[in-house]
Amino acid sequence: MRILTGIQPSGQLHIGNYFGAIKPAVELQSRGDCTYFIADYHSMTSLTDAAQRRQNSLDVALDWLACGLDPQKSVLFRQSDVPEVCELMWILGTLTPMGLLERANSYKDKTAKGISPNFGLFAYPVLMAADILLYDANLVPVGRDQKQHVEMTRDIAVKFNHTYGDTFVVPEPEIRDETALVPGLDGQKMSKSYDNTLPIFGDEKALRKKIMGIVMDSRTPAEPKPDADKNIAIQLLKLLAPADVAAETERRLREGGLGYGDLKKALFEHYWTFFAPYRTKRAELAGNLDHVNAILKDGAERAKSTSSQVLGRARKACGLG
Repeated sequence: MRILTGIQPSGQLHIGNYFGAIKPAVELQSRGDCTYFIADYHSMTSLTDAAQRRQNSLDVALDWLACGLDPQKSVLFRQSDVPEVCELMWILGTLTPMGLLERANSYKDKTAKGISPNFGLFAYPVLMAADILLYDANLVPVGRDQKQHVEMTRDIAVKFNHTYGDTFVVPEPEIRDETALVPGLDGQKMSKSYDNTLPIFGDEKALRKKIMGIVMDSRTPAEPKPDADKNIAIQLLKLLAPADVAAETERRLREGGLGYGDLKKALFEHYWTFFAPYRTKRAELAGNLDHVNAILKDGAERAKSTSSQVLGRARKACGLG
């Protein structure tokens, strides 16, 4: 079983990223051969600061390694360190119908939000197809918002195989249930777009201030709160604290007698404790960047051992080699 996950270097990771993507991806390491790539080519559709892209890519490597990605079990590399993906993108693009790309939800959503349309944004699904097919991936874990892209990859692979003969493994998506829908500090889904995130890594004082700044209603500590399960701090506490502690805290809030200030203090302490081992690991990695870069270099070499074979099959099938 070959499992593939792409990680776009789009900025500081938050706990929504951790519970929604990082934790499930790390757990997959026990199920098969996992390939993780830092999608720096993809980031070029929205980020034009070269220095920022380099830093973001390094930060993604640090964050994922700190949170449990094991380079002994998995392959981790920068997408651009295996440039064969661009050649495969062109090969696949010659068979990709325009209508397929025009139906891409992500393209329509991003342009509707005012993002300037460009070829990279429009052709994003073809590059994603190349990312997946280049490594003979059987399984691609994605959120529901990315399901369409995997389906498009399947369509492209099937069309190539029908046109030129069996060449590519046709992947299956594994859709993550939205059990890890993490509320932001304002009650909406946690997202950098809403500026309501709680970073995994950051300054203790600033993070404490963010949590203590969560807006609550005006009920006094003594008042019962029958809707305690709807409280943002309680919802976050259920992710970060032991189950019995979270349940007891919710009971106290529901019955009355627990003030919001004490609730938010408890949330901060459990949050800070939960990610403490990851902060320690990240600091160690940041202090030895030669080691991190060696992991990425080794990952790229391991990825190329597969990509060269797959690209060779594709070139031969369509008459380029």
